[in-house]
Amino acid sequence: MTLPLRPQRGGFLRLFGCGWFIREFLSGHGPNGSPRIDPEVGAPQSDIFHDYKVALMKATALDRATRVEERRARREKRSIDPDNIEKLAERYLARMPYKAQGCRYHSFVTYFSNLQRLRWVEFTGREEPSAFQDHYPPGPPRRYFRLTKVGRGAGDAAWANPHLALYGGG
Repeated sequence: MTLPLRPQRGGFLRLFGCGWFIREFLSGHGPNGSPRIDPEVGAPQSDIFHDYKVALMKATALDRATRVEERRARREKRSIDPDNIEKLAERYLARMPYKAQGCRYHSFVTYFSNLQRLRWVEFTGREEPSAFQDHYPPGPPRRYFRLTKVGRGAGDAAWANPHLALYGGG
């Protein structure tokens, strides 16, 4: 008997989706404590990816801490203490591996290329040099991307699954 790769109902558990985060981040809203950017300037893919991972880690740590504190408070028959939630969240965040949450960078680049094909994000024309370390040759430039009018108008369902929006169902 083989087990399915993903759960039958509910899909993978993420507190928020990658597409939603990209849309909100490039809109300049600073979702889940990420930095606010100028929507006209945009941001490089690597920065968007990093901020997505960090925001997902913080949200996951806070969610776990809240659930644990609720369970402890119920068991001890006391009220929920927000200070305990904050301490637990900091502890969970400090122990959480960066690679354990969300996608890997290659998957993010593939996902982002679907957004480019849909013309939901566009290159702003701004580039900056990137350097790995002193003894390496220069890397490819960091290209800035912003949300397009089409991207702002796309619905939540399309942003939740850009692959389906690009290629259709079936």
